[in-house]
Amino acid sequence: MRKLILIICLGMIPTAGFTSAGGGDLDYVEVSLKDKVSLQNGARLFVNYCMSCHSAQFMRYNRMAADLEIPEDLVVEQMIFNGGKIGDPMTTTMSREDGEAWFGVAPPDLSLIGKLRDPEWLYTYLRTFYVDDSTASGWNNKTFSNVAMPHVLADLQGVQKAVFKTETDHDGNEHQVIAGFELIREGSMTLEEFDGAMRDLTNFLYYMGEPARMVRIGWGIWVLLFLGVFGSFAYLLKKEYWRDVH
Repeated sequence: MRKLILIICLGMIPTAGFTSAGGGDLDYVEVSLKDKVSLQNGARLFVNYCMSCHSAQFMRYNRMAADLEIPEDLVVEQMIFNGGKIGDPMTTTMSREDGEAWFGVAPPDLSLIGKLRDPEWLYTYLRTFYVDDSTASGWNNKTFSNVAMPHVLADLQGVQKAVFKTETDHDGNEHQVIAGFELIREGSMTLEEFDGAMRDLTNFLYYMGEPARMVRIGWGIWVLLFLGVFGSFAYLLKKEYWRDVH
């Protein structure tokens, strides 16, 4: 019951570090819980690049291993870095106090971010970091202005700067908006490879927000089939009962 109340409360409040008043246009991304290869790669990216700061306390390693068809010995060997066990929740070793001291705000738990945010928002957010000397971290984000989070994926994507243009609103006021990005230092991935990797990471965050979604969809199909068959027999039975009346 306490966990249910916490989940409801998390759904009612903004998630620190992942909320924005604006955000602009979002890029389309197609996620699929049937794509196990994508989910497996997304899990690898999550534990290697996100879990240094962010936890996923409502997800356990063994649940992830079973759902994504990853051998448990492989999870223990390559995905658990804090000495934990296969049945432990996916928590980070960073304390809340350290997070607040280093970033100004404690990095949020990401267990439910896939429910709090649409896949398009997450996908765009992960791909739109740019250098900004005016911020404390030296980074900014198109989707979440003045985000406290640094660009931990810069080694993969490379370093890009924002290209601005001037727009005039309905009141005649001019303001600067981001028109695009210019790569100023290459990363270890090409643009297409990085977009694919962020699609996989988005897919994993979407899965983690509601792991039972895969089971629920499967049961839903069977329920609809049952109702269809039952409805047919019920209709034939109704016709038989009312045949003499009509």
